[in-house]
Amino acid sequence: MTRHDSGSASFECTRRTALKQCAAGLVAAQGMISMNAPLTAAEAPEPNIGPRPWVTIRGLYGGFPRAIYERGKTPADYGINAIWNGSGGLKREEIDRLHEQGLKVFAEFNSMHVAGFLKDHPDAAPIGSDGRPSPPPHGWQGVSPFHAGYRKNRMDEFRRVLETFEIDGIWLDYHHSHASWERDEPAMPDTDFCPAALAQFTKQTGIKLPADVPAAAKLLLGQYRDEWTQFRCDVFTDWVREYREIRDAVRPQALLGTFHCPWSPEDYDGAIRHKLAIDLPAQAKHIDIFSIMPYHARFGHRDDPAWVARQTQRLGQLLNLKGTPDEKQKIWPIVQLSDWGPTVETDQVAQVLDYGTRPPATGIMAFHWSGISQQWDKVEVLGRTYRAMQPTS
Repeated sequence: MTRHDSGSASFECTRRTALKQCAAGLVAAQGMISMNAPLTAAEAPEPNIGPRPWVTIRGLYGGFPRAIYERGKTPADYGINAIWNGSGGLKREEIDRLHEQGLKVFAEFNSMHVAGFLKDHPDAAPIGSDGRPSPPPHGWQGVSPFHAGYRKNRMDEFRRVLETFEIDGIWLDYHHSHASWERDEPAMPDTDFCPAALAQFTKQTGIKLPADVPAAAKLLLGQYRDEWTQFRCDVFTDWVREYREIRDAVRPQALLGTFHCPWSPEDYDGAIRHKLAIDLPAQAKHIDIFSIMPYHARFGHRDDPAWVARQTQRLGQLLNLKGTPDEKQKIWPIVQLSDWGPTVETDQVAQVLDYGTRPPATGIMAFHWSGISQQWDKVEVLGRTYRAMQPTS
């Protein structure tokens, strides 16, 4: 997806760039699937999917579904009722057409990964523990959350998107520290030890640090690791708070969602907090929809699609969400159906959608349309599965 930033050129989404470079459950009472039995790698039944009335969103991520219209059909023919598109690629006519057909249209918004900003503002690069700009791991260049100009750039663009387009919601993407984690072997350098961060840390905690950045970083990653982790998490959460305030002021009826790392709190020695600075319980005060990203094949679980449900269940436990209609926050996973590195076979599509729609999930979206639209057999399986999930009434 292409992103348009106010007052600058368009920037290509690096997830898209990375993709181009890379070559049933038993139904319990009241229609809810039992979560009491543990899901194991050996559990791989052919899904027998019936109506799932708790699944209110059956979506596609990654572009407007023109290929469906070119075949003389509509998204509804495939059970699809929601589309996610990059904020830089939104088009009024496409939004209007989907709305007229009863679909929801959501935007994806690049938060901390507009690498093009660094061309004119090199001082916005995250600083590593050696005191120098941290190289982009696997080419994924993040930007410092402490750079006031970058924060204003993102908030201004966020407001512009909401003011310009009649969208039903907007999802934060790349809202984490400088890292490459969308893979089975992540690269997560320690950042951001820029002067603004160190000064702000001392002001908020009262902990004095040496002027030498490597010496300060050694203390922050050692003796003061917990304080440093909480400080960084609080900064990223405060960005979410500001996004929420803009949403409330400009388009309060729109949902605020987030795409986020699927790791459990204990994975990689607590890396979701210590490395990525993601505090999901704290962000829950501002977020409506949590779209966990359990890309099973990409994350090394190609032969274990049940991992999708296990991670969603753990997220529900973390946030105290069960998937009931009265809950304020919702969990809508984004699951991998396209080939990104490891192949996702067509005969696995229905299984992935099955596991992705088990409680506490109440919605789902398929990653990603530009890929699976080139493999129409997958689209057909997706359509049959989504239609089977629709309520009978």
